[in-house]
Amino acid sequence: MAEDMDESAEILGDINLTLGMLNKEDNISKEDIYGHLASIIQNTDILDDAIVQRLIYYASKDMRDDNILREIRMLAGEVLVSLAAHDFNSVMYEVQSNFRILELPNEFVVLALAELATSYVSQSIPFMMMTLLTMQTMLRLTEEERMKGAFCVALEKFSRAIYKYVNHWRDFPYPRLDANRLSDKIFMLFRYIMDKWASTTSPTQILAIIKAHGPTVSLLLHREDLCEYALGQVPWLLNQYKDKEIDFHVTQSLRQILTAAVLYDVSLPKALRKAIFINLLRQVCRVPEPPEKENETEASNCFLILAHSNPADLMDFFDEQMRNNNEAIRMGILTLLRSAINAEEPKLRDHVTSIEKAVKVVMGDLSIKVRNSTLLLIQTMCEKCYIEAREGWPLIDYIFTQFSMSNKNLEKPIKPNSQETEKGETSIREISLEVLKTLDPLVIGMPQVLWPRILTFVVPAEYTGTLKYLFNIIRILFMAEERKKKNAKESTALVISTGTVKLPSPQQLLARLLVISMLASVGKLRGAGAIGLLKILPEIIHPNLVELWKTRIPELLQPLEGKNSSIVLWETMLLQLLKESLWKISDVAWTIQLSRDFNQQMDSYSNTSVEKKFLWKALGTTLASCQDVDFVSSQIKEFLAAPHHLGDQRQGITSILGYCAEKHFEVVLKVLKTFQDREKFFMNRCKGIFSGKKSLSKTDVMVIYGAVALHAPKSQLLTRLDQDIVSQVLFLYGQCSRVLGMSVANKDMDLQMSFTRSITEIGIAVQDAEDETFKFSYKEVLLGYMLDFIRDEPLDSLASPIRWKALIAIRYLSKLKPQLSLNDHLNILEENIRRLLPLPPLEKLRNEGETDKDKEHIQFLYERSMDALGKLLRTMMWDNMKAEDCQEMFNAPENFKIGSLLGLLAPHSCDTLPSIRQAAASSAIGLFSIKGVHLEVERLQDLQEGLQCDDVQVQIKISSKIAKIVSKLIPSEEMLVFLEETLDGLESLNPPCTKACGVWMITALKEQGATLEDQLLEILGVIYHHMPVLRQKEESFQFMLEAISQIASFHMDAVVANLLQKPLPFDRDTKTLWKSLAENPASSGKLLRALVDKLENELEDDLARIEAISVACAVYEVVLTGTPVSSLYPELFALLLKLVSCTLGQKMPTSALSRRRRVMPQGERQQIADPCRLSTTTLKCVQAQAMREGLTKESDEGDNVWTLLSSPSTHHIGVCALARSMAVWQHGIIRDITEQLLPSLTSSSENYRITGTAFFSELMKEPVLWKHGNLREVLVLMDQSAWDSNPILRQMAIRGLGNTASGAPHKVKKHKQMMLESVIRGLYHLARTEVVCESLKALKKILDLLTDRDVSFYFKEIVLQTRTFFEDEQDDVRLTAILLFENLASLTGRRWKIFFAEEIKKSMISFLLHLWDPNPKIGTACRDVLIICIPFLGLQELYGVLDHLLDVQDLPRARDFYRQFCMKLSKRNQEILWILHTHSFTFFSSSWETIRSAAIKLTDAIVLNLTYRYVELVDREQLTTQLQALRQDPCISVQRAAEAATQTLLRRCKEISVHL
Repeated sequence: MAEDMDESAEILGDINLTLGMLNKEDNISKEDIYGHLASIIQNTDILDDAIVQRLIYYASKDMRDDNILREIRMLAGEVLVSLAAHDFNSVMYEVQSNFRILELPNEFVVLALAELATSYVSQSIPFMMMTLLTMQTMLRLTEEERMKGAFCVALEKFSRAIYKYVNHWRDFPYPRLDANRLSDKIFMLFRYIMDKWASTTSPTQILAIIKAHGPTVSLLLHREDLCEYALGQVPWLLNQYKDKEIDFHVTQSLRQILTAAVLYDVSLPKALRKAIFINLLRQVCRVPEPPEKENETEASNCFLILAHSNPADLMDFFDEQMRNNNEAIRMGILTLLRSAINAEEPKLRDHVTSIEKAVKVVMGDLSIKVRNSTLLLIQTMCEKCYIEAREGWPLIDYIFTQFSMSNKNLEKPIKPNSQETEKGETSIREISLEVLKTLDPLVIGMPQVLWPRILTFVVPAEYTGTLKYLFNIIRILFMAEERKKKNAKESTALVISTGTVKLPSPQQLLARLLVISMLASVGKLRGAGAIGLLKILPEIIHPNLVELWKTRIPELLQPLEGKNSSIVLWETMLLQLLKESLWKISDVAWTIQLSRDFNQQMDSYSNTSVEKKFLWKALGTTLASCQDVDFVSSQIKEFLAAPHHLGDQRQGITSILGYCAEKHFEVVLKVLKTFQDREKFFMNRCKGIFSGKKSLSKTDVMVIYGAVALHAPKSQLLTRLDQDIVSQVLFLYGQCSRVLGMSVANKDMDLQMSFTRSITEIGIAVQDAEDETFKFSYKEVLLGYMLDFIRDEPLDSLASPIRWKALIAIRYLSKLKPQLSLNDHLNILEENIRRLLPLPPLEKLRNEGETDKDKEHIQFLYERSMDALGKLLRTMMWDNMKAEDCQEMFNAPENFKIGSLLGLLAPHSCDTLPSIRQAAASSAIGLFSIKGVHLEVERLQDLQEGLQCDDVQVQIKISSKIAKIVSKLIPSEEMLVFLEETLDGLESLNPPCTKACGVWMITALKEQGATLEDQLLEILGVIYHHMPVLRQKEESFQFMLEAISQIASFHMDAVVANLLQKPLPFDRDTKTLWKSLAENPASSGKLLRALVDKLENELEDDLARIEAISVACAVYEVVLTGTPVSSLYPELFALLLKLVSCTLGQKMPTSALSRRRRVMPQGERQQIADPCRLSTTTLKCVQAQAMREGLTKESDEGDNVWTLLSSPSTHHIGVCALARSMAVWQHGIIRDITEQLLPSLTSSSENYRITGTAFFSELMKEPVLWKHGNLREVLVLMDQSAWDSNPILRQMAIRGLGNTASGAPHKVKKHKQMMLESVIRGLYHLARTEVVCESLKALKKILDLLTDRDVSFYFKEIVLQTRTFFEDEQDDVRLTAILLFENLASLTGRRWKIFFAEEIKKSMISFLLHLWDPNPKIGTACRDVLIICIPFLGLQELYGVLDHLLDVQDLPRARDFYRQFCMKLSKRNQEILWILHTHSFTFFSSSWETIRSAAIKLTDAIVLNLTYRYVELVDREQLTTQLQALRQDPCISVQRAAEAATQTLLRRCKEISVHL
């Protein structure tokens, strides 16, 4: 309750806020406001009365305001009307108050009244009379079109409201009103509008009148006195059918009028009725433009109303129109009839005959659209029982006729079909089938129409596509009749005269149904339907079949339950049923007629169809069952003479004669012999027995002999085989294989296939005869032919089925007596394996096909060929094996190599085909059985059974187990050929076989790897040879890499040595090999150890040869994989650093470069041929791995350290950076590294000495290393190197001496003299500032640890040498010198104090000027040294000036500072001021702009503060000349300073003149 109150309060507040916004003049916002208000009012049940009144006021006001946009006024009107739901009377009062007599109202007031009448009919009716009276006075005042439209809308809405009241007045809550008074007013308004306004040409006005017309006339029809006038206005409405835009509204009004006419039982005049029929039909059948959908639907509804009210007239009209032969009209009427029947209009059922006659009128129409519509109407008539027994059959016949016609037009058109025509014919065919599918044959009257005439559609070929549904209809009819028979003594439901219809004979039905039944094996429903009909129609076929089929057909159906049957099995069962049925009938004439009917149906099926193939066999079986030998013989002769009638003459005649030979073997052979003898002349001269395509060829006859042998009775075959069959086949083949004396056998695939087929069938026939005493004399000859066929096939493609068929023939021939020798067996086996298994993988073969059909054919051939090979392998390896044969093979191993054939067979233990898997495994096992190795054969055979599983992973697992057992048995001397075969398989086989190849290869290497030392180089060579191809196959490549790793696990040193012989830089394959070895956990540790040993051996004499570079490159590839280096890190680091040092500046020998590189760009070749870069890259890789293992840290130089390291000019800097990255806390590692590098300090290689000295120079500053390492010896060596002639070596040694101050301060005090002398000597190496700078830094570090007494002997020399570097060009030298001078101030002692003060005076100019040095660090150092040195001169008063320099944020300007400084100094010591002046001239030519500017400013300040006595001493001419020159300086600050100084000089000179 509280929630409702809160919600109401919220709505109230929302409305109040909205109302407050209505006073604004913003029209755009009003549109949103009224839209919002409409939503609130419609969704709120109760509104406050005061709010409703305010809303009515604002809405009415805005609705009538002509200054407001029309859209807003419409919204305001909608809000006003919606408020009527809350207070109707107030709204009506508001509207009526603005709707006054004889006063033209606002348009929206009229529309509001109209809307109120529609939305609130019950409340509006009491006000209707007043409203109509008022409106009547307004029509004459109306001139504007918009107002006329508003009044028409009002008339429409008022008429609807009154119409509703007239028909439902009992539902209204007040006493009945006089509706006639209301309709009188409507009539007067309507008459005025029709008289005065209907003649207008305005489309908008016409549309408004049309919309009002229907409701108004509908209302007036309830008055008999006004009915005539109302109907008289309908022609005007019909005349408005002119424009698609308004036609729908015309039809809508017309439907309202027709509905009212039915409601009030008003009869339409005949002329008006005809006019309505015609106009409505035009709306449905508009040409050329199709009708609007909604208008067509409305017109159809009108026809439904007319079908109810005037069905007879409507059918007469339709019949008349249908005879006009107009496509659009016929389609429209057929559609209308269909809609009327679907609507189940009761009165229309009395005119079924008329409808059927109307349909028959259009049955001859060839228009696709008419045919389509007719079929749909017939479908509806069948569904709604609109078919009569007397007239209905032509309609059913029409369905089948249209199916046949559409099929004919699609398959064999007279002229090419357009896309639209083809689509239409397809649609007719589909609709025909849909009609048959939905046809209920048991609806009232339908059985009498259908039976038995429906049987006429069973046999003709053109109705084959309908059989699925036709069989179902027949089955339902027949079963219904059977049910009626059970309930009544006699049934008449299916007893009716067939008239002129000719029913099929029993033989025709049996032939047709039996052939169609064959389709049940491929899942076709019409096949199942056919066999189902056979089950229920035995009486119609032949009375003798009832009992037989009662038992046999249910047995026949069992294989079909749940899934499709095997085609061969199903065919055999059907043929057996045919045999038994003919035996049961035992009627020669009946059988002869059946054979003729089979023959007559020959053209009903395509040559490649299942039905046609069965038909040939059924015909042969029927002839075999016929006891009239003369008839059979005559039929065979006819077929041989005119085989083209059979379709595919070879297949047809072969099947017929083959199956006929089952009972008439002698007859068939006799006729064939006679046929050949008669045509012997032609056979000697041409391939065909008769000339022309319609005759049999020799090849055909050859195939016939094979089929006859296959089907001949076994008891009669063997005696006639050699002379009458095989010899004839060989004779025919010999004739066909030579043309004009030249052999063409290998070019004629058809000849080969036919010959192979015939030989295969002969072999099967002999084997099936099961005569152990029979020896087939032609066995070896025929085997030779088959092997020749296989040899002639290419090894890189699979385009023909010759291999497949020949393998099958060999398999059957090999089983026949006499038995071949074991050698012959093995030769045949190996020959076939090598001609088939090396074929490319199936996917590659498929890709050779140009179309999808080609690819499918290739896959089919591949699978069949492999299956045939598998069966042959099993047959030859096991089926024919005897103990004596095994012994013979064991004693003659040279004829049979285990390794080669095993390599061929083993991978196929995981073939995609189960038969090949079994055969390959069985054969591999059989090889060892033949060899005499019977160990674990039973276990292997058990494993072989598991290969039947389709799971590839299971297959691989089982194959691996077999490989593990078998690999141990391979002779070691045959391992090489075994590996060659498996590597070939990795290149060419499909993925599962490839994986099996890899598994067998790896397993064999695991088992026998240790014994391969003598063959190692050959094995590695074979593997390398396959690498380029295997790289293209990822999985194969991985197996190859694993194989090398496996070999390396046994022979690491040999593999490493072999790989290191590869040319540099390593190619991709070599790198991959190193990576593979490194990633193998079993070999990675030994691999790195082997490489380190190699590298150490190569660098023994401190020289780097190409072999050492190869090792480094190998180390790089190994470490790059993440191989841990912790155990070898010290040794590896030291060796690689030595290698980098020894290769500095070297170029790789040309002979070491791979020839591949010759084709590379010159820049890239030079980059690659840099041994130092290769060595550095390896060291970088090792360091990165060491960092990951926590053995070292990142260099402070980042990646730049490697650039520094590989350049001869910066190598020592890089070494120092590398040394600083050492993890000093790893005491053991650092100690080991220093031990490894200690020999470098005394190496004969100058580069290596520099490397070692640089490295140790950085380590000298680490106290922990002095504690744990032996650096004392290093210190001595450093001191010696400090005197070396090589400046870099000297620099690094001095750095090491200086760093000793940080690492071992006690050593400095102990060896101070030695160290000072070595370092001071470096100050004299003026040619190399690096040595000087290093000496200054070292002195600074050392002096920090010494007293004045320790230094006293060297003090003066150090000070004098240090001062010489204050103006050095190198920032580092200047800075270090100034800092060192500052340190020297603390070491003066008494002895050197005065000397130092004098040196300060000489140096002060440098300190003052370099306060503004380009390097800010030097400026800071000068400030500090001034502060330290001023006390030596007794100038403590200058501290205050110097203090300003301490404020880094607000440094004084140079001019101000110098003037203050000189002013203070002049008061204290003019002599020093003069010294500064005399020293400043040299700085005027400084290379630094800031120093030149500072020197001028200092001179300015000095001149300004010199006393008159000193000013007179100034060489004014020299100073003026120099200042004038500086005024031309490129630097503006220098120019300005020179100008100011000049002015100061002139002013002081003027002052002197005045003074004097």
